[in-house]
Amino acid sequence: MASYKRMPEITMQDVEGVMLRTAYWEKPDGSHALPLVFFNGIGANLELTLALGDMFPDREILTFDVPGVGLSPVTQWPYRHWMAARWARKLSDRLGFDVVDVMGVSWGGALAQQFAFQYRNRVNRLILCATSSGMTMIPGRPASLSRMVDTRRYTDPEFMRENFATLYGDMADESAGRHIDGLLPPDPKGYIYQLLAFAGWSSLPFIRFLKMPTLVMMGDKDTIVPLVNGQILSWALPDARLHVVEGGGHLFLVTRAAETADVINGFLCGPALRAAKAA
Repeated sequence: MASYKRMPEITMQDVEGVMLRTAYWEKPDGSHALPLVFFNGIGANLELTLALGDMFPDREILTFDVPGVGLSPVTQWPYRHWMAARWARKLSDRLGFDVVDVMGVSWGGALAQQFAFQYRNRVNRLILCATSSGMTMIPGRPASLSRMVDTRRYTDPEFMRENFATLYGDMADESAGRHIDGLLPPDPKGYIYQLLAFAGWSSLPFIRFLKMPTLVMMGDKDTIVPLVNGQILSWALPDARLHVVEGGGHLFLVTRAAETADVINGFLCGPALRAAKAA
């Protein structure tokens, strides 16, 4: 496991009877930046987010393992995105967050859109990475999608290293190796519940209500969520800009961390209009 300058406090939180393993990076001394709420991809556990503290050194950050992922126990029944968004809002309330910036990657990008819709008066800026509008998405390559459902990507590091480029479109470099080493296999039922939460979901019915400034980031080599999905999002969102990571695959946040952090921090440094309005 790589070492980072900033590490989160990891706790178990009971939210409406659902136990969520939660990571929280404290606010640095002297910082006036808004908190960042982060939603991870499907089957992705907290250990894969530990670089966030160094990528965004001036911010409080909140993220959590959804049920059945990492060390969060699986729920008895399936859940929907609106429920997971409410859990995130309740966790934010406990930390005293009022207005926040929101970021989501892949499956978590859908949850970020749902959160921004339900609590749009609390969202200053939105960052959507390697994601889509939901069931209306343009699918990726069959070879990549078939490997997505192969459980060996969680249990067999050598399988992941051999198939990383085919699966994600990114090169299996040192940063990819850290990602592979940090993987924890999700509960099979929890993984299915994540798939079910996405089934039938689309942001297109409400996307015009997401008027906050939005950064859509896509890799042009993404084999799971092709670039065209980001183009659709940037067209449909009222106030969006599209940034294409040239040569980036689905996990450009991992393999191109410094580059993408620079782009995102530049976007977040814009005027916090909603924070000023809330005050």
